[in-house]
Amino acid sequence: MGDKKIFLISFIFFTLVLIINLIEEANFLKDYDTSISLSVVLTLLNGPYLLYEMLPFIFLISTQFFFIDLFENKEIYTLRQFGFSNLNLIKVISTISLVYGFFLIVFFYNFSATLKKEYLKIKNNYSDDSKYLAVITKNGIWIKDINENGITIINADKIEDNFLINASLSQFDKDFRFIKNIIAERLDIQNFNWFLYNTITTYNNNFTEKSEMVNFKSNFNSEKINNLFSELSSLNYYQLQNLKKDYKSIGYSTKEIEVQNQKIYSLPILLMLMTIIATIIMLKNKFKKNLLLNLFIGIFISVLVYYISHFSSLLGENGKLPIILSVWLPVFILLIISLIGVIKINEK
Repeated sequence: MGDKKIFLISFIFFTLVLIINLIEEANFLKDYDTSISLSVVLTLLNGPYLLYEMLPFIFLISTQFFFIDLFENKEIYTLRQFGFSNLNLIKVISTISLVYGFFLIVFFYNFSATLKKEYLKIKNNYSDDSKYLAVITKNGIWIKDINENGITIINADKIEDNFLINASLSQFDKDFRFIKNIIAERLDIQNFNWFLYNTITTYNNNFTEKSEMVNFKSNFNSEKINNLFSELSSLNYYQLQNLKKDYKSIGYSTKEIEVQNQKIYSLPILLMLMTIIATIIMLKNKFKKNLLLNLFIGIFISVLVYYISHFSSLLGENGKLPIILSVWLPVFILLIISLIGVIKINEK
């Protein structure tokens, strides 16, 4: 498969992505006193990851244009004379796609994730939630919560369903002067009005009191906390594996990380299969005579694969399907379709 076609189609897709994303970023920043240059910077930082997600479509369409050139230049007949059958063509092109796939997940994925992280850092400065901070480390879950009364630093050993276990809440005023510290066996965080059970409160005058239950109004609930840790696209592969270990150490669900890992592992296979399907389309439908039809079929398959993959991933995250199966099921479906197509094409 021609390198020029991949780069050309990638450039076209990247340009479209930049234009669309630039409009979105400009709309996001319209209420802030910023210049257009900030929208451009955000677009350039976010663009590579958006392009990474479109790679299966790029490979499929690039393969179609590669075959159009192959027939227009009569090169296909030269290959036939050297004994290249349909199966030989598929083997060569699919192998090249597979190699490209491994290169892309090793280098381009990590590169795009690094830029995505910088993108989120800048954009969070203009987000309504920028005054909040939440991270997960080997020392548990940490949350910085700011309201009109001051600042609260929350630390818990782990999270179980809608509860934080073995938590500590250190409250400070706006000048960061200590007010009190609350230690609780567990916190019910289902709503924004938290319930702290079996607490020991120590005030700034060293007075201590115990209570069976204490109320605490927060800017977080369990749903919001879960969403804070769902932006995995900004982490490279090494960071993903470290985060997975941290999640396990505090009992936090690693389902989304597993889905992200499996998506990375499956990309080379997916690119190979999309290339094979594109080859089958072009060999079966007589190339030039049905150019627009071939391209339409390719685009339709790309969109269909995207939605099936997305839906299957959601089923995995929600526990409706096993994690690995939720990512690989669309790949297996494409594999079966590809095998059937290869058999029919090779019979010609």
